[in-house]
Amino acid sequence: MIQRLAKILFVLMMAIFLLLVGINNLLDYGANFAFVQHVMSMDLVAPDNPLIGHAITNPTAHHIVYALIISAEIGAGLLCAIGAWQLFRARREPAERFQAAKCAAIAGLMLAITLYFFGFMTIAAEWFQMWQASSFNGQEAAFRLIVCFGIALIFLCLRESDEPGSAP
Repeated sequence: MIQRLAKILFVLMMAIFLLLVGINNLLDYGANFAFVQHVMSMDLVAPDNPLIGHAITNPTAHHIVYALIISAEIGAGLLCAIGAWQLFRARREPAERFQAAKCAAIAGLMLAITLYFFGFMTIAAEWFQMWQASSFNGQEAAFRLIVCFGIALIFLCLRESDEPGSAP
């Protein structure tokens, strides 16, 4: 039972984190919007960079991308919250039912990993060369989050066994 409770708590913590990040981005929109603007505009990389043609300076595109980021954060947070609740409800069920209750949590964690790995490490860091900017470089933060979500996903995906007392 302790492993099941640990999995539930881990997923719940991920949900709270993601929801706080998404809500904070809505309430303090400008703080991280500047990050999106600088990264997409590539205005902090060397002007002679041969990849400067990747830059997108359209403010509407910046707002759309930021809205997608916020939506992904809140969506992943909601999926993790739903997943934590479903896992909690199935905590005393046989292993097969507890395993089946992992779907929303797995989807939420994968959405978070997709956002931070594909969105920040692939698109922002490589396509827009974010790694070259001394400020507004979110690569290390993105990597830390990918590791946290990945550990949570690996732990959550470990197969369950029917422990004594786990069935009703």
